[in-house]
Amino acid sequence: MKALSPVDQVFLWLEKRQQPMHVGGLQLFSFPEDAPDDYVAQLADQLREETIVTPPFDRRLGSRFGQPVWVEDEQLDLEHHFRFEALPTPGRVRELLSFVSAEHSHLMDRERPMWEFHLIEGLKDRQFAVYTKVHHSLVDGVSAMRLFQRMLSQDPEQRNMPPIWSLPRRSRSGDDDEGPSMWRNVAHLLGESGKQLGTIPAVTKALLNTVNRARKDPAYDSIFHAPRCVLNGKITGSRRFAAQSYDLKRIRAVCTAFGTTVNDVVMTMCATALRTYLMNQDALPEKPLVAMVPVSLRTDDSSGGNQVGIILASLGTHLNDAAERLRYIHEDVKASKQRYAAMSPEEILNYTALLLAPASFNLLTGLAPKWQTFNVVISNVPGPKEPSYWNGARLEGMYPVSIAMDRIALNMTLTSYCDQVEFGLIGCRRTLPSLQRMLDYLEDGLSELEQAAGL
Repeated sequence: MKALSPVDQVFLWLEKRQQPMHVGGLQLFSFPEDAPDDYVAQLADQLREETIVTPPFDRRLGSRFGQPVWVEDEQLDLEHHFRFEALPTPGRVRELLSFVSAEHSHLMDRERPMWEFHLIEGLKDRQFAVYTKVHHSLVDGVSAMRLFQRMLSQDPEQRNMPPIWSLPRRSRSGDDDEGPSMWRNVAHLLGESGKQLGTIPAVTKALLNTVNRARKDPAYDSIFHAPRCVLNGKITGSRRFAAQSYDLKRIRAVCTAFGTTVNDVVMTMCATALRTYLMNQDALPEKPLVAMVPVSLRTDDSSGGNQVGIILASLGTHLNDAAERLRYIHEDVKASKQRYAAMSPEEILNYTALLLAPASFNLLTGLAPKWQTFNVVISNVPGPKEPSYWNGARLEGMYPVSIAMDRIALNMTLTSYCDQVEFGLIGCRRTLPSLQRMLDYLEDGLSELEQAAGL
């Protein structure tokens, strides 16, 4: 029995029918070269034999003295959690994304361990897919990515590999520390802020500097100026998922040409896609949209520890020129990093939690809808750098499936894999009709930058 942390409890408090609080991922695999046509069915039979379920996948919610706790589920029904399914013909990507859209809309049963693993056959070109979803109170997006990477191998000959729910136990180490989970800074404010009282002077000073600069410079991103937008209405429980891969070499070439980072370029792609999408609906605000973004604050090549902050970044959606928009975003993010440079990790965490206080208050109560802290979430979760395999099947693409919420109807999450950047967009179907068109607009955004750079 283990008590839920205050942070993890927040994800249970936030969950409503129209606001499921699980994260997920879609992975696309190609058959091994020597695999028979019924390879996926054979793989399903193998997975059904993996009946030893290891933490955290063996835990369900319980209660002790009125407080939620994790308890081992002694009657775990693997058939409920592992599902072997087939797409309808013709088995295109369109059918796969429709499947994920529908499944990601469903709440999970709190009387069982809150995770699902879907093995999906019926795709064209000798491919299959895996869609997983896990409640955010059990595992965050970064931890889920690490668990999934443990399931993979760089050896295409390796077989009899366990699924994510049956991975060998591993002692907790520094490598397992939580990374830049997008919602944990919000949850920190609601569940744990106030513990680190020593950070108050530095946090207060940084917050006052933010407020003062916002008063003097209307273009400065702050807790005061995210514009009202169709992205920020109430949502339904129905989701639409859109995903696509982009060549990392193209993005890096733009970085080199303009002297920016990969994150700057992908944020500009997102900004261009949002600008085009909203313009086509005659719904683009005059003021630039603001995104909540986790950024690395590391200034060296070290790998230990977490040096991550969350910023509110102005996306320059009021600018017509893509190159000007990239420079605008680059300078805005650079200023935010400089603000954090003199702060400790604890001070950064508490500062960002306070910065997101209005959004946190709205998510829990909905009592201040006119106080719009940010318009959209843009998150980047690092993935494998080398080609990866699972039971001989090559991983072709992996697409994050995140969380849309009331007044934050769109989440744009991306991950890296080998020489690809994989975008996963999740949004409310009613609030954001034809969301899949943003994939074309992302491509347009990259093409505009290449043209401006003379590539």
